[in-house]
Amino acid sequence: MTGGCLAGLGLVLASQATCLVHLYLTMGVISGLGWGLVFTPMVATVMANFTRRRTLALGLAFSSIGLSSFAFNPLFQLLVEMYAWRGALLILGGLSLNILPCGALIRPRRCSKAPAKVDAESRSSCATALHRISSYLELSLLCERPYVTYTMAVTLLNVGYFVPYFHLVAHSRQAGFSEYQAAFVMSAAGATDIFGRVVSGWFSDLGHFRLIHLLSLWTTLAGVFIMLLPVSSMSGSYSAMVTISLLYGFCSGALTSVVFAGVPTVVGVERTMGALGLLQLIESGAGLLGTPLSGFLKDITGNYVASFAVAGSFLILGTLTMSTLPHYFSCTDPPPPQRRSLDDKAIDGRSETERMNSLSSDLNHKGAE
Repeated sequence: MTGGCLAGLGLVLASQATCLVHLYLTMGVISGLGWGLVFTPMVATVMANFTRRRTLALGLAFSSIGLSSFAFNPLFQLLVEMYAWRGALLILGGLSLNILPCGALIRPRRCSKAPAKVDAESRSSCATALHRISSYLELSLLCERPYVTYTMAVTLLNVGYFVPYFHLVAHSRQAGFSEYQAAFVMSAAGATDIFGRVVSGWFSDLGHFRLIHLLSLWTTLAGVFIMLLPVSSMSGSYSAMVTISLLYGFCSGALTSVVFAGVPTVVGVERTMGALGLLQLIESGAGLLGTPLSGFLKDITGNYVASFAVAGSFLILGTLTMSTLPHYFSCTDPPPPQRRSLDDKAIDGRSETERMNSLSSDLNHKGAE
């Protein structure tokens, strides 16, 4: 609900902007922060409330995002023609405020019982306070190899994932296709992206294959099809270009449903919210890097061949990184690591102290004999 309020407020304020800096602050910072606060709880809520058909539920949820993105361009163009850009942003800000009642309809989950209080000395110590903050933010996940490996893999594939969405239309125009044909290529990829999210979610929930193996498959195929996009247009065949775009759109949508559903299998359901937040924080930086890098390669080479080749290679490199996960080649998922509470650690600490004291007393007793 806070994210919806910030997203709507940023767009409303952007409609009153008088310079580019105002748009950076309103649409970029305020609305961007709001959408970030909306997305992570949405994904975590779906995963927390679905256990049997979790991937399908995520696929359906993400397909609605694809549908709204598919319809956004003509809608925004219509609003600009009717009300100018200020009126269009104002209307979009009002539409974004509808997230507030949607958030109010989400039933909060019951929190687990808080750990028993420690003594006053421990409560007041700075180390304990920092430890509690770290546990709330799940920063301890950054010290666990499975989660770090999974995050690195998703970060690498995120570098090249968004490149076709930004440069496919420009590449099609450079290949000699008309403006209408270039726009249709992107629309076709967006349509199969929606279809791929639902099909991938349904197929993953059948349980025939592990999620990590399906994610590797979709990521590898998406990387290969990204690298084939400029190759298909070299011959000037529009049908080949559309075919590769359809296949890329399907695979890119399919991996989206699986990449978030795989997080609970790595860290456990109880730490999903914190794990998702850290994952998106890290991978977002990679997403910002990929598009400028592809534009830089285009400026150097004069075409998009190197840009798409490098983008696809990042997805394949992400798959290779994923293969280093523990038990990757096993046919069954390993049990997720369990988080240890402060009480467990305190008990372990006391037990260790008791063992040391017992060992010391035994040695003293033998020395006295």
